[in-house]
Amino acid sequence: MIRMFDVEVSEEQLDYAKKLVKKYNFGQRGYGDGNKRQQLTGMIGQTVFADLIIQERPDGSTGFDDGKDFFINGKRVDVKTMTRTTPVKNYYVHNFVAYQKKYDVDYYVFASYNVTNRILTICGYISKEEFFQKAKFFPIGSWRTRSDGTSFQTFAPLYEIKQTDLLDVEDITSLLNGIV
Repeated sequence: MIRMFDVEVSEEQLDYAKKLVKKYNFGQRGYGDGNKRQQLTGMIGQTVFADLIIQERPDGSTGFDDGKDFFINGKRVDVKTMTRTTPVKNYYVHNFVAYQKKYDVDYYVFASYNVTNRILTICGYISKEEFFQKAKFFPIGSWRTRSDGTSFQTFAPLYEIKQTDLLDVEDITSLLNGIV
């Protein structure tokens, strides 16, 4: 059984993320940028994660962060958050926009925000090196089919990694201890 953990997203955390996205445009590459809804998902993930690890929340005033959301045990960590409407299943995948591959980070933490119950699931983590060994690449315009049979066409080149390829986390302490 894959281990991951859930965190309830408070109204205050949600409001904080909404204010950030209203004030700042976090999609600044000029290609493959997330829309406001996708940016909100990312800010929810980063805000809740910051509170979990007792670090400063994102504030947007410093501009683009080069993919480095947090420093943990001297390592650069990028939190990647997807929106979902159901709890995370072991057979799910996590998406990663390929344009972000060049960013100088050491680890990725993958999270899922369930919009139906305001739960952020910390799904697991993986080193950047191991991510690109295990993830599958899909060129821009590829059709992807979800487990429920629905499909979408990628708006950017995309990597997918299986939930089962991430390192397990049972709580925030196990995640922090694993990033070395």
